[in-house]
Amino acid sequence: MEHCIIKSPLGFTKIVGDEVGISEVTILNSEEKETTIIPLELEDCVIQLQEYFEGTRTHFDLNLNPKGTDFQNRVWNQLQQIPYGKTISYLELSKQLGDIKAIRAVANANGKNPLWIIIPCHRVIGSDGSLTGYAGGLYRKQWLLEHESPYKQQSLF
Repeated sequence: MEHCIIKSPLGFTKIVGDEVGISEVTILNSEEKETTIIPLELEDCVIQLQEYFEGTRTHFDLNLNPKGTDFQNRVWNQLQQIPYGKTISYLELSKQLGDIKAIRAVANANGKNPLWIIIPCHRVIGSDGSLTGYAGGLYRKQWLLEHESPYKQQSLF
């Protein structure tokens, strides 16, 4: 497995993967030394994340290889169907997966998402529209949703 550390607007980000695909993208809560030479297997991921943060990418086109249970992988696959700039509730996600009673299990799988931003778990909110649970911190979830919002705050001056 190859890995690298890059800096994003939300902090340092660790990327792990190999020739099969990207298995982990995590936001770190500490300052780290940025990787100076990006491994070939991770270059596309680094470029696409940079484009996302620049606002020029709305969809990731990467080979993904997350490690999880069958259920977690079903949830993570469904998360990838949420369009850029849109949100759904945990209840809606549970319904899409065919079992509204699985809402807690769906939320748990959502929280174990190993591919920050690429599998857009930040697009899942509470049924009342509130920002709920986010492993990277709610301020990051809010930033990501505002970044993806089609309604950008305009400066008056």
